[in-house]
Amino acid sequence: MRLFVGVLPPWRARDELTRALGPHRAAWPALRWLDPANWHVTLSFLGEVPEEILPELDTRLARAAARQAPMTLSFAGAGAFPSARQARVLWAGVYGPRPRLIRLAGSLGAGARRAGAVQTDRRQLRPHLTLARSRTDVDVRDLVETFEAFAGTAWEARAVHLVRSRLGPVVRYEPIAEYALSASAPGGRS
Repeated sequence: MRLFVGVLPPWRARDELTRALGPHRAAWPALRWLDPANWHVTLSFLGEVPEEILPELDTRLARAAARQAPMTLSFAGAGAFPSARQARVLWAGVYGPRPRLIRLAGSLGAGARRAGAVQTDRRQLRPHLTLARSRTDVDVRDLVETFEAFAGTAWEARAVHLVRSRLGPVVRYEPIAEYALSASAPGGRS
């Protein structure tokens, strides 16, 4: 099964971003806008994972998450991959304690590899929320500039989720496990 570990933003954060995007979507017909129900912040992409390693994977991901504290995150600004001039992916920025997010992503990936998930992505985390995709290059510089000033309301990430990705004409993401971020926050704050 195709899996990743990510943070699922609360509905109030998704709704706020949906309202901000609403007036702009129709002006960008070359973009395929993702359903807000599928929005997530990927921390570790695992790829195809054999079912027989799920018990060990579950144990290791729970352990990795438990070593991290909840953290305050928010959506702010926008950008594109590979660039705003030749975008294939439009994204919203994820702001929060970046070193802790990177450490969490690394720990989750390492735990998954130890459990036998050999296709984990080893690139350093670039926290973002994918909003839209395109099969061809699209110049989204105007849209990125419009959202430069967007600053969403902060929210608390208290858990990460193991999510199954079901590909097909309509991509669906199905959370199959939740792992609490349960350590004490460094310095007593998130």
